[in-house]
Amino acid sequence: MATILAIETSCDETAVAIVKNRQVLSSIVASQIDLHQKYGGVVPELASRKHLESINFCLSEAIAESGLSWQDLDGIASTCAPGLVGALLVGVTAAKTLAMVHNKPFLGVHHLEGHIYASYLSQPELKPPFLCLLVSGGHTSMIYVKDCGHYEMLGTTRDDAAGEAFDKVARLLNLGYPGGPIIDKLAKSGNPQAFPLPEGRISLPEGGYHPYDTSFSGLKTAVLRLTQKLAEKGEIPVADLAASFQNTVARVLTKRTIRCALDYGLKTITVGGGVAANSELREHLLAAAQKHDIQVYFPPLKLCTDNAAMIACAAVEHYTRGDISSIDLKVRSRMPIMNVRELYQ
Repeated sequence: MATILAIETSCDETAVAIVKNRQVLSSIVASQIDLHQKYGGVVPELASRKHLESINFCLSEAIAESGLSWQDLDGIASTCAPGLVGALLVGVTAAKTLAMVHNKPFLGVHHLEGHIYASYLSQPELKPPFLCLLVSGGHTSMIYVKDCGHYEMLGTTRDDAAGEAFDKVARLLNLGYPGGPIIDKLAKSGNPQAFPLPEGRISLPEGGYHPYDTSFSGLKTAVLRLTQKLAEKGEIPVADLAASFQNTVARVLTKRTIRCALDYGLKTITVGGGVAANSELREHLLAAAQKHDIQVYFPPLKLCTDNAAMIACAAVEHYTRGDISSIDLKVRSRMPIMNVRELYQ
């Protein structure tokens, strides 16, 4: 196969990793959470500057941890889309420079494809076809993985993605940022049945509703109105609200995902992205899948959030298939995963 060094700087983590085949030889992640917490979300300009400060340290640490030299690498990869343009430029520029200095091929990797490949790192025998539930940042997607670089979008979010809803509800409840881990922890002491909340089905013009698409804007608004009503009456039961909200998100994602897998005859589901770390989603989806003899794979918790190991794993697969990117490849703030073949010559 191949040994690839990859850089990930699409948002607020500066990450560098080296992966050989599906084995992680090193993985360094410099988080920016403390920097952005006081703003309640990621500030793009601050993120880009922090990437510039952290990238050389992360590169040095990744090489040292792996025990390899630059000559041992087969290629250099970096996330090139989608993401914050300034942040992406830091990683892509560093990767291209290293590729030219060390005479190695350069590979641009789609960030969402990286999240698909996170499960490959813990499941060496995993191979397509399978369904990937991708719940990362602004994305809630159900992706039919047909082969490396060949994907079909079966379901997507129409407004607020699951991760965005967690952050916004955490802000409503004055819990801080990022919202996912805080709500997950708080929900353990709450009653998930305390408040019935809407599941947000997507209506179709011809009647009925889209079975795989999701919408969490209405759920977020329902929590807002409920919070306002409870505040008028006195103390807000924050743990019960967090538990009810989280239960609704987990229930919605599980229903949609299981139905999608059954409709397409897929017996394997993988989950990727930050919300894949949510304990209730894991519990709901595993229990539902077991009833239908469907295998579900979640990445290790450290591979759910943004990291470079998943980017390197995707790059290894592309490299072994002869995919190489142009040194003139541009970064893109948006790019459908179905267009991933555009990244390679």
